Amino acid sequence: MMMRLISRRLATVRLIDGQQNMIGIVSKEEAVRRAEEAELDLVILSPDADPPVVRMMDYSKYRYEQQKRKKEQQKKTTRMDLKELKMGYNIDQHDYSVRMRAARKFLQDGDKVKVIVNMKGRENEFRNIAIELLRRFQTEIGELATEESKNFRDRNLFIVLVPNKEVLRKAQEPPSKKKKNPADDEISAAGVAAIKDI
Repeated sequence: MMMRLISRRLATVRLIDGQQNMIGIVSKEEAVRRAEEAELDLVILSPDADPPVVRMMDYSKYRYEQQKRKKEQQKKTTRMDLKELKMGYNIDQHDYSVRMRAARKFLQDGDKVKVIVNMKGRENEFRNIAIELLRRFQTEIGELATEESKNFRDRNLFIVLVPNKEVLRKAQEPPSKKKKNPADDEISAAGVAAIKDI
């Protein structure tokens, strides 16, 4: 058992028991005695109050629950990573389709995708082909992503695509089961009866 009473100068404290019930103003010794009897820790909640508010609790259990809550909060927050896909302006069709599949996978996982076309030396003369390639890439991705930013001026042309949350949500929903029409059962039952008569 551990006593967590910070200041020894306190004469009286406002005590809250382990079930969150307000006991009231008691002496420091009385609060310590009650905490020892209940085998709980005594924790100062607000040291600036007059008199300070203390609570009897199992402090290790309290800290464990706080850490658990914090981990749950971290799980609920979605992280969006930035994935980069690089290609040349004269990319082969197979390589292009591999990049397209990777981009779709990243977007479905909820990550941003940055598609980069590097232009080196004389390749800058074919800048229009590279811009056309990036626009084609964006249109083939379709509704799966929206454009966040782009740069067609520098040596490295790029476009950043962000996943469309509505499309992702629809994709994650399970498909609705078709309701069976009771009339279909009647027809099939009648058909079975007609076959048995033959």
